[in-house]
Amino acid sequence: MTDVALPEIGADVPPEGVSIGEAARLTGVGIEALRYYEREGLMLDPTPRDEGGRRRYHERDLAWIAGLVMLRETGMAIADIRVIADVSRRPGTEGERLHLFEQHRMRVVEQLERTRRHLAAIDAKIAAYRRAATHSDPEGTPR
Repeated sequence: MTDVALPEIGADVPPEGVSIGEAARLTGVGIEALRYYEREGLMLDPTPRDEGGRRRYHERDLAWIAGLVMLRETGMAIADIRVIADVSRRPGTEGERLHLFEQHRMRVVEQLERTRRHLAAIDAKIAAYRRAATHSDPEGTPR
């Protein structure tokens, strides 16, 4: 059950897969980043290759990459993504995966709360400067 909650990629992928360039286009991830993901063991499975040795990405690979993008965008460290990938390769590890995602969720919620506090502080500064600006002449001298 390794495909739990993989993002939809919204593209038809032919049975022979797509090239690394097309995979980059479909996922929004650069070619070098795709090579990096493979080199660092972040891919769920080794990327298949055609008879010429060129990488061929299938729908499941692209969905996994989309998941990696989402995790990075939520602030997950590469080391933690590597753990997710390692655990996801083993059947019967849904409980471990659940725990890892619950931990990450807590970190995301904490970051969101910090961001909300920072946004409130920025809004307060904007309001203060608006008040100050309406009480100044065009050169910035208080009236």
